[in-house]
Amino acid sequence: MDVISTYLTLKSLDPVLPSEFDGIYEREKYQQSQMYTRANIKFSQFSSALNFILILIIILWGGFNIVDSWVRGLSTHPVWGGLLFIGILFFIQDIILIPFSIYHSFVIEEKFGFNKMTIPLFILDKLKGYLLAIIFGSLILGTILLIFETFGNFAWIIAWVALTIFTIVLQPVYIHYIAPLFNKFTPLESGELISRLLAYAARVKFPISGIFVMDVSKRSTHSNAYFTGFGKSKRIVLYDTLLKSHPSSELLTILAHEIGHYKKHHILTGMVISVIHTGVVLYLLSVFLNNSLLFEAFGMTHVSVYASILFFGVLYSPIELALSMGMNILSRRNEFEADHFSVETTSDPENFIRGLKQLTIQNLSNLTPHPFTVFMSYSHPPVLNRIAAVRTIVLDPATPAI
Repeated sequence: MDVISTYLTLKSLDPVLPSEFDGIYEREKYQQSQMYTRANIKFSQFSSALNFILILIIILWGGFNIVDSWVRGLSTHPVWGGLLFIGILFFIQDIILIPFSIYHSFVIEEKFGFNKMTIPLFILDKLKGYLLAIIFGSLILGTILLIFETFGNFAWIIAWVALTIFTIVLQPVYIHYIAPLFNKFTPLESGELISRLLAYAARVKFPISGIFVMDVSKRSTHSNAYFTGFGKSKRIVLYDTLLKSHPSSELLTILAHEIGHYKKHHILTGMVISVIHTGVVLYLLSVFLNNSLLFEAFGMTHVSVYASILFFGVLYSPIELALSMGMNILSRRNEFEADHFSVETTSDPENFIRGLKQLTIQNLSNLTPHPFTVFMSYSHPPVLNRIAAVRTIVLDPATPAI
């Protein structure tokens, strides 16, 4: 599927600039966006192939069994041994792939003017990521291992409940403690922009706890905005790169789009779907658990819950692809709905369209993805489809413009 999608994406790169972008997209920059798409596709293909080859080599050389035997020499405890087994393999894979992360940031992103990352910052981010992986990975994975080792046939249900609780609890923890380890979140300064944004939020009855600016520019020039959190932790986050490239009229429509996700219950729906998705994964895991044929295929001497989880993760990709396609269909529909909400409540389709265009140009996004690729992997509709949908919206004359 990936090969077909890649081929169709490359074939659909049209050298002729779509008429919708005439006059605002320089031809040279448009060609650059197509080069950027090609570079990322080639990089993704190569890194995916390497990852597959790496796993294949480990299987053929009995690497999983070698690590498992070494771990069993240190601890036969099913939880501590499992954490050590999975942790070692995770770090081995990640360290092998570090050169590819460096290449993507310091060669591809640098070539197209996006990279602002420094080597010291890259290293610091990695170390922080490893620390968080050890802390939260051990907590979550250790809990799952303990549950599956203890509760037999009902373990997947108990693990499902536990992971759901973790998801809810970790939301505010991530917002207030984890995300600030990587970026600075500064309340939007007083002025015309925040006055307009707060006035709009009040008019559409959106109880916002804050509008924050994230210092993305220390790593990249990519632009975006997002809504995060629930309850008292609700917040809108604007990239500082976004503020530099959009006037307040466009920023208002972008924020209205993010609020639209909340008002249309997309956030709640997404959480419910995520919980159901987790339940499906855990049930399928329980079916695969301790399958002797599976362990023979991976060259393992001993059967264990922790190795079952790892092997299930390796074999789960085709199932995840099928599930993700359904989730992406819903996500694209939600984006159209949020666009509609923004345009209806601001009565300003032109600024919304201008904002979409500017984001597309600034991020060198692909204007002409193949429909099959969109169906397979796009969480957002192509920008030309979004613009076309906005132009069909009939506004209520009674709706005040902000």
